[in-house]
Amino acid sequence: MICVSACLAGEKCRYDGRSRRIGRIADLVKEGNAVAVCPEREGGLSIPRAPSEQKDGRVINKEGKDVTEAFEKGASVCLDRALAAGCKTAILKENSPSCGVHAVYDGTFSGKSIPGEGIFTRKCREAGIICRSESEEIEDERSL
Repeated sequence: MICVSACLAGEKCRYDGRSRRIGRIADLVKEGNAVAVCPEREGGLSIPRAPSEQKDGRVINKEGKDVTEAFEKGASVCLDRALAAGCKTAILKENSPSCGVHAVYDGTFSGKSIPGEGIFTRKCREAGIICRSESEEIEDERSL
């Protein structure tokens, strides 16, 4: 079983109310081989919502509100769901303050990424789940 960011599976749960659907990832969920999670939604944040970025160890939305607690709560709920499903691997949305695997936005809301990981990704790694970004998944499929 694989854990995937719900937005990659086609769920319209991103901050802007859209998805970033990737067909093969959506197929994994449809086939019952993956569980789709959205830590931000599970943390109680609305759809749509103000964009959020990590800054100085916290998650702050574009309006200046600290939403770290919602991100932490959602990450814990989603980790519990992934572990209960037996997930050993996760395919997550790069740059997200929840799901970034190698990079997150830098906290300036300028579109600039910096090395780092999302809150959910960190919790997954700490629990022994191998995390990959959607771009790594796409590259792997191209090499088949």
